[in-house]
Amino acid sequence: MIRRTIAILIFTGFYFILSGQEILSGLQINEAVKQKAEKMKATAERQDTCACREGGAETRLTLPFFDDFSTSSVYPDTEKWDKVSYSVFVNPDFPLFPPNHKAATFDAIDYLGKVYQNADWIPFKADELRSLPIRLDSVFTPVVRALTPADSVYFSFFYQPQGVGDKPEPWDTLILEFSYPTGDSVFSHIDSIWVPVSMYLSGPSDTLRPGDTVYAPGADCNPDIYMINFQTLTWDDYIEVPCDSVFAPEIVWDKAWESEGMRLDTFRLKHGGKYFVQKMIRIDSAKYFTDKFSFRFRNYASIANDIIPSWRSNVDQWNVDYVYLNYDRSIGDTTYRMLTFSQRAPSFLKDYEVMPYRQYKADAPVNVLKPDFKMYISNMDKIEHNTNYLYRVSQVNGTFGYTYNGGNCNLPPFYDYGFQRCTTSCGAAHACPPVQMAFNFDVTRDTTSYLIKHYISDSSQANILVDSVIYRQGFYNYYAYDDGTPEFGYGLEPAGSLLAYQFSLSMPDTLWGVQIYFNRTMDNANQFFFDLNVYQDNNGKPGDIIYTLPNQEPKWRNGLYYFYTYMFDEPVLLSGTFYVGWQQYASGSLNVGFDANSIHNNKIFYKVQTEWKNSIFPGSLLIRPIVGQKMVLSTEENVQSENQNQVRIYPNPAQTWFMIDPGYLEPDPEAQVALYNIYGSLIMEQTGTGNRINVSALPGGMYLVRVMSRNKIYTGKILIHR
Repeated sequence: MIRRTIAILIFTGFYFILSGQEILSGLQINEAVKQKAEKMKATAERQDTCACREGGAETRLTLPFFDDFSTSSVYPDTEKWDKVSYSVFVNPDFPLFPPNHKAATFDAIDYLGKVYQNADWIPFKADELRSLPIRLDSVFTPVVRALTPADSVYFSFFYQPQGVGDKPEPWDTLILEFSYPTGDSVFSHIDSIWVPVSMYLSGPSDTLRPGDTVYAPGADCNPDIYMINFQTLTWDDYIEVPCDSVFAPEIVWDKAWESEGMRLDTFRLKHGGKYFVQKMIRIDSAKYFTDKFSFRFRNYASIANDIIPSWRSNVDQWNVDYVYLNYDRSIGDTTYRMLTFSQRAPSFLKDYEVMPYRQYKADAPVNVLKPDFKMYISNMDKIEHNTNYLYRVSQVNGTFGYTYNGGNCNLPPFYDYGFQRCTTSCGAAHACPPVQMAFNFDVTRDTTSYLIKHYISDSSQANILVDSVIYRQGFYNYYAYDDGTPEFGYGLEPAGSLLAYQFSLSMPDTLWGVQIYFNRTMDNANQFFFDLNVYQDNNGKPGDIIYTLPNQEPKWRNGLYYFYTYMFDEPVLLSGTFYVGWQQYASGSLNVGFDANSIHNNKIFYKVQTEWKNSIFPGSLLIRPIVGQKMVLSTEENVQSENQNQVRIYPNPAQTWFMIDPGYLEPDPEAQVALYNIYGSLIMEQTGTGNRINVSALPGGMYLVRVMSRNKIYTGKILIHR
């Protein structure tokens, strides 16, 4: 206990020396994994099929085995990986400059998206990525034959500590293990069957009482196995009783490789500046050449503290990519016939990921659009390829679009050359292409969005290699520096601390409220009260407070990274530069989402005593001011607005109910009434007009009402006031 206290105190001192009054902590819940688990009912599925399975499924894979995780989302591909691998997070956010734009991340979050229940400051077993059994005894093409150590079988993979996440400590290791069956059998579990209780009773009036001994009936069950009943059961009940012992082949796991944790900059110094390093491991022991060979990666993690809720969070990230197992390889077989993009596709806007369409039209293209942007393109092959790069812009539900063609360029292998460079004319056309044309000015729309699809391909018709990435450029009713996905949580100490986030208007406009994504924490430990403030500018720093929404606290909406909207009691008229933020009442991190991939900490200001300072942490806050001449949906794709009629709603604003005015729309018992929030997400539906529509359970804010009646569509807006 004394050693543990000392460790906590040392970490605490270092933590605050490093960050001053700012707090940056890991996530306690991974929303993407949590939602995936809920959709797949992963709890029941894991318990039923793989919670204690040591030998994998009956499926046997054949060589070659390869996965670059590009076609998976959140969970690894179950056609290649055992379901225990659900604990590993497939994503484009935590890896930094991976071989392609996704990787498998190991951390301290389990397959349900929560920090492991057994997480401790002492290293504990965390994630596991386990292959399905592989036929390493034979090859099947061009003819079936036995596989032996003489066939030069190599296992390879790329790995990276930390990425954009938290660095693993030296004791937070990443381990690779190979398995083989010993030929013996070991006890696996007790099989059971359901039988009617009537088999144990003398008649319908008899009961099976607590303490009675129950044997499994039937010739197929072991007569020596029994159980003690702990409940009162009657004639019509059923009971699950043990039947027989189940044995399974004994599997042994050997450690084939491991790496101690370290900072990414230390890792790069050790490996010549590389962000990812490839390991080549020869499999040369005959014991592995069976039809039940398997391999697995595991990581050990250690959280900072298992007592303080805000510190019981995700840490110690490792990223793994390009896992490849095959025969007839060599130690120098380190290349792949692939052209790839790394990192997410970028925004075409200078400062923002999203901005209001009205503000864009007021200041585009000179002050809003980037002149050019960076693409990270790599040739994973061992030979040079003549590549063609292009991107296509197309308006969603619109007619605007164009294509930029960067032409052809010779791209040397990545292993020697790295990503494509901008230092040559053709390289610049690929790796640093221009924003060739401004987005259109559609006067009929309040919001719009565009799909920007990037393509890289081999110009040779004989050997076509292609990769693509897509970015959605949104012009909605808010400003956003962030990409919508948090990697950390951000907060301030102590009580009374002030936060301000800078934004700039192209023209005077109206601020209606603020969207904020607060991370969920254990026991809602970040549920402190705060005042939501709007500040005017004072020579590039926050000035006087011009509006306050008092007595707020972190709130959440169900869904994947859904922001909660704090609507103002009255709109705020603004021009030029302004700031939104808070002053907190209590000491402790409010834990707002922090995006480590979009770097805008020069826009983040905090004040603890008398002076405003910029954040030292590179990234962006998941805070978005809602701006517009009028309240509109965040995206017109969700609710079509063409050829729609307006409908009157009363009372408006409403508190607990509203109705469709029959003077504007005749009551229709078969009409479909739908309510959407300001993001365009469907909130509720009801059949029929003419009755009250109950909205007492909905949070205050602006909503859009859509009515489909007699083959016509009607829309209106309603403000729910609390």
